[in-house]
Amino acid sequence: MEFPSKLMKKAIPMLALSVAFSSGSAFASERSENLGIPKQADSYQHRYINVQLLGINDFHGQIDVTRKVGGRAVGRADYLAAYLKQRESENKNTLLVHAGDVVGASSPVSALLQDEPTIEILNKLGFDVGTLGNHEFDEGVDEMLRLIYGGTHPVTGYFSGANFPYVAANVIDKETGKPILPPYVIKKVNGIPIGFIGVVLSDTPNIVTPSGVAGVEFTDEAEAINKAVAELKKKGVETIVVLAHNPGISGTNGSNASGEIVDIAKNVDDEVDVMFAGHNHSYLNAEVDGKLLVQSYSYGTAFSDVDLQIDPRTKDVVSKKAEIVTTYQDAMKPDKKIKRLIEKYEKKVAPIINQVIGTAKETITDEQSASGESALGNLIADAQRDSMKTDFAFMNPGGIRADIEQGEVIWGELYNVQPFSNQLVKMTLTGEQVRRLLNQQWQSNQTRILQISGLKYTWDAKKPIGEKVVDIYLSDGTKLDPNAEYTVTVNSFLADGGDNFTVLTEGKNREVGPVDLDALINYIKKLPQPFDANTEGRIQKIS
Repeated sequence: MEFPSKLMKKAIPMLALSVAFSSGSAFASERSENLGIPKQADSYQHRYINVQLLGINDFHGQIDVTRKVGGRAVGRADYLAAYLKQRESENKNTLLVHAGDVVGASSPVSALLQDEPTIEILNKLGFDVGTLGNHEFDEGVDEMLRLIYGGTHPVTGYFSGANFPYVAANVIDKETGKPILPPYVIKKVNGIPIGFIGVVLSDTPNIVTPSGVAGVEFTDEAEAINKAVAELKKKGVETIVVLAHNPGISGTNGSNASGEIVDIAKNVDDEVDVMFAGHNHSYLNAEVDGKLLVQSYSYGTAFSDVDLQIDPRTKDVVSKKAEIVTTYQDAMKPDKKIKRLIEKYEKKVAPIINQVIGTAKETITDEQSASGESALGNLIADAQRDSMKTDFAFMNPGGIRADIEQGEVIWGELYNVQPFSNQLVKMTLTGEQVRRLLNQQWQSNQTRILQISGLKYTWDAKKPIGEKVVDIYLSDGTKLDPNAEYTVTVNSFLADGGDNFTVLTEGKNREVGPVDLDALINYIKKLPQPFDANTEGRIQKIS
């Protein structure tokens, strides 16, 4: 399972670690202008109802994680809670929403407890509605529905579920042909009905393990939204908000908006007023085709504040604006109740998280060179090849979620590096299949450079897709034989064709090994201490 945008740089408080986003840019915190919408100038303007929508996306269970932006600490659920409560206190007509991926790839404080702590915190904050992201499917539909509706898990026991509705218009049960969740929900604010429609990116089956999406199919987002809009309009709903786990990005001044959410906005009914986006952990605050589009990075480091003015006569939006607010810790005191909850969860998992695994000589990062190689990618691929005793190993970059910081390395830190609990899979491929696999790194809409062990290769950016790989060498310097057979290690996500690496589904003689995290832990324990890893020219771009 993977997530394409890898900004996660963890810092569990007990680890006393924090890092900056790779972009190095601070979040915009100034309120934006009214996005070109003229102010209403009739005598009834004073009667407009002001509605505030506070939204988050891609929280990923980072309840106890601090990061840094511009040298300032940001994030953690207790600070996010304080910010949301402050804004909520300023407008009684406030609704709290999320655009998916609130769980999955989570901090161990949440993940080891089946992400129940994250849902409980959202319950405590009084969230009003949410939708699904691809990571909600990480452990399958049944576990996803358990977190939403409640139920019993063999590890954590009974959980009551979310106190707020989830909506998803484009996730269909293959047996019944109906959505697995309500497509929309209507919330009344000061007598005004507001419709909330949910969708998740239709590409979810390609980025989640097949078992995670078994029994469901994902339909076109725009078509699903328009169908729901038609039903809402029949019910007299004029103010409509979409919670979409689809990517989008813009300049901080609203310029150059792009991404799937922009394309969707252009193809949905003009009755849609606001669209919350997600998935690519970016800044978005722009108007497209009359719709206000927002996304507030990820991990609770920021949130979206959308302000609507609604005419009570027409029940429709007459003006709208948004602000992306950074949760700087030095500007807000943490919420005491949420802080106590976090401490309770930390205490439960501390014996596991605090085990010392080794000592890093220096920080080992997943930052890729111009050729696509990273020091951390090399370390992980080496660990997986060592664990399964194969000729080669390939690791998807989206499965690497954090760096290893210099100094003492504990279990919780390595969990943040590889939080998906994918099993390793050994298989046999021919040299020709290995070449096709490497060429599948370049696809029409995205490039994903696999991290490798046991081989080296060169690639030419000028060559067409499908032919970019030039020469492939074994570790002894000889060239790969296209007709020979080689043993290969990958994780279960890749083995099932994840990220469209479909060649791996052709692998023969499959054997399932340990969980990827265990392989990394055991490998680090065997290394001379303090250990390190570097880029070594395994991948070379020749033009």
